[in-house]
Amino acid sequence: MKTFKTMLKTELKLSLRGMDMFIFAICMPVIVIILLGIIYGDKPAFADAEYTFLQQSFGAVSTIAICAGGLMGLPLVVSDYRNRKILKRLKVTPVKPITILLVEIAIYCIYSLVSLALIYLVAFLFFDFQIMGNFLQFFISFVLVMLSMFSIGMMVGGIAPNMKIASTVASILYFPMLIFSGATLPYEIMPDALQNFANILPLTQGIKLLKGTALGLPIDNILFPIGLMVAIIVICTTISLKFFKWE
Repeated sequence: MKTFKTMLKTELKLSLRGMDMFIFAICMPVIVIILLGIIYGDKPAFADAEYTFLQQSFGAVSTIAICAGGLMGLPLVVSDYRNRKILKRLKVTPVKPITILLVEIAIYCIYSLVSLALIYLVAFLFFDFQIMGNFLQFFISFVLVMLSMFSIGMMVGGIAPNMKIASTVASILYFPMLIFSGATLPYEIMPDALQNFANILPLTQGIKLLKGTALGLPIDNILFPIGLMVAIIVICTTISLKFFKWE
């Protein structure tokens, strides 16, 4: 545990020094929630809706931080450490290679949770935002979506032979999900053809899960997303552990 804490402190300092994740995982979601609040305020999500546009969009905005860390940051860090032979050198030290992977996951979990706290605080203080559903259910759903996206990132970083391929695959996964899953462009305003495409993206189902728990929708509406998130965690984690390349 002491080794883990020491490495976590060191890696977190290195990550913050780069500023990329601070900007994209923490600052960007806060900026998005501020813009949504200024533009839409307390306007209903649609005619006669019982909830506002901001309440409907809160779950989607929450996933931006998850995407930045899980689908972009994590694969690139792991593949970069492999490329620089850091993982190879760790294999001959008392520090187990798996420790550094857990440290990186912990760092991006911290980013995501800090971002969630900030966007909730900003929405609550400045735009009178309230989660209509059960906050604990929403938080558990957030963690579930976060772990599923991180497992995808770990799979990409674990099996990509080099950083260039890891970056390419991560970008292919990151940008379509960020744009078309509902994280930026609201799912409800998409044409039917685009919604059908969005439905095959894992993050779309994750956002539906967060939206359902945030708005207090019936449990039937979120059973499939829950099952899908769990399946992604199991499958991607299994693949990353079985085929992980340390050098």
